[in-house]
Amino acid sequence: MLDVAIIDYQINNLHSVQAACRHAGMRSAITNNFAEIHNAQAVILPGVGAFAKAIEELKRTGLDQCIRDFIDSGRPFLGICLGFQLLYDYSEEFGRNEGLGLVAGHVTRLTPTHSATDRCPVPHVGWNALVRVSDSWQTTLLANNTDHALMYFVHSYCVIPKNDKFVLSHTTYGDQTFCTAIQKNNIFGAQFHPEKSGPVGLKVYQTLKSKISD
Repeated sequence: MLDVAIIDYQINNLHSVQAACRHAGMRSAITNNFAEIHNAQAVILPGVGAFAKAIEELKRTGLDQCIRDFIDSGRPFLGICLGFQLLYDYSEEFGRNEGLGLVAGHVTRLTPTHSATDRCPVPHVGWNALVRVSDSWQTTLLANNTDHALMYFVHSYCVIPKNDKFVLSHTTYGDQTFCTAIQKNNIFGAQFHPEKSGPVGLKVYQTLKSKISD
């Protein structure tokens, strides 16, 4: 049995996620095979790219239902960046595009800031802090991270959850503060890239390893 199935739906950033899994001591495969995904101890949905193209590929291949079935099993599921956004009801990127609807809320474009003292263009690229907004980090994949941990971001859109009770952290970029991590039952979502965030980000994968080893 695989420790982690990394869902392959023709997007980027798969191999860096696999390298992070390997560093944490987890056996992983980049796969779109339903049986491999269903039988894994955990699943990661990564992603960098356009929402509409990604959701179209998930639906075309039936991976959307495969994801739902895996989440129903109660095992850990991690959505990263675009993979995090796809969990929501819809995105406003290039018109309204329906998402997986696993977390209530939507995806909207970040607002750039251009002032005499602050210039924050979109996309938001670089290091930024996760500000803790929940006391429940210890039960999530952020259990070994600290408040204001610096993570690496690459994105133009952010999520607007309907229910704040699932939000673990937010981040401020220019004039905008947005949700950067959630936990809903066995679903963990991250707008940042833990696999690109050095030793601090790798703690997320190490925590995942501890959860599937329990």
